[in-house]
Amino acid sequence: MRYWLMKSEPDEFSITDLENRDQQTEGWDGVRNYQARNFMRDDMAVGDKVLFYHSNTKVPGVVGIATVSREGYPDDTAFDPADPHYDPKSDPDKPRWYRVDVTFERQLDRVIPLAEIKDQAEALEGLPLVRKGNRLSVMPVDEAHYDFILGLEHADNG
Repeated sequence: MRYWLMKSEPDEFSITDLENRDQQTEGWDGVRNYQARNFMRDDMAVGDKVLFYHSNTKVPGVVGIATVSREGYPDDTAFDPADPHYDPKSDPDKPRWYRVDVTFERQLDRVIPLAEIKDQAEALEGLPLVRKGNRLSVMPVDEAHYDFILGLEHADNG
């Protein structure tokens, strides 16, 4: 099993949106970065755990947990001219973009803010999320980092 962090803007698609989906499952579409695409296409597997992260919000941070429930497959939003993620260079016979399905597991009891995660630099050394200039929407997370971040959920931060 592998571990991942997937970012989503909550006004576009939130952890609550995932929880409210039919079977609490949704295709993670619209990713238009080759490195993130490669993770989804080549590395993510059913059963992998996902830290669901809200970005581009007042308090960005980890808000929930999901599980990969379908391995990489072509992202058909790239083929639909009416879709905001349309890519005229993507071809159904030779797809350029991929997605995975994720299934809701739970919302965290509190947001674990990016600022708090960055304060744990020593324990989270090597975590791509805290690397300067890293803007990937899908990134691998070491099991130890995954466990550490979830351990912050009930930490006394008062």
